[in-house]
Amino acid sequence: MKRSKIVDLLKSKELGSQVLLKGWIRHFRSNRFLTVNDGSTIENVQVVIDNATNSIAEETINKLRTGASVSVSGKLLESLGKGQSIEIQAEEVIVLGEANPEEYPLQPKKHSLEFLRKNAHLRMRTNTFSAVFRVRHALAFAIHKFFNEKGFYYFHTPIITGSDAEGAGEMFRVSALDPKNPPLNDDGKVDFEQDFFGKETNMTVSGQLEAECGALA
Repeated sequence: MKRSKIVDLLKSKELGSQVLLKGWIRHFRSNRFLTVNDGSTIENVQVVIDNATNSIAEETINKLRTGASVSVSGKLLESLGKGQSIEIQAEEVIVLGEANPEEYPLQPKKHSLEFLRKNAHLRMRTNTFSAVFRVRHALAFAIHKFFNEKGFYYFHTPIITGSDAEGAGEMFRVSALDPKNPPLNDDGKVDFEQDFFGKETNMTVSGQLEAECGALA
């Protein structure tokens, strides 16, 4: 069965159809209700496990923790709960990756921005950062679309450069040499010929010089 994304399921009119959902658990309550997200939208989908059918093994249910990755197959139904239009009646749940509740930091509660900065690899799973980056995506896409339709070109200038941009100030050096004991040449200066790029290079502070060349070409 082809995997369905939540963003498409929320628009689906095919109630009663069989669907396959893959994502991670945001919340699990009463050993029955799973809240799952797959990153395709900020919205979640509720997965209902019917205890009466005993279709899901107890061993699997014990692994359904916040942060765990799961594959859920079941029937797409209209939801009677508040704040959601659809839900999935689970027929099979497979745990693809477990999450130790003693170690997984993002529990279903409010976290400070400082805490999320310390867990940067997971912060995109929170509503705050998920919303921020989606807004930034929409704004950047709109700007690029506008200029593209006006006949402009998106010009990529070098990130690492050996040139300055009209005295832009102190630049950040990019080097593979030992900063405490670099090789020296006969003049007592750092021998950048032994460096990765064979010359002194820095992080660019401006794409001005290359943009000027591009504008004239």
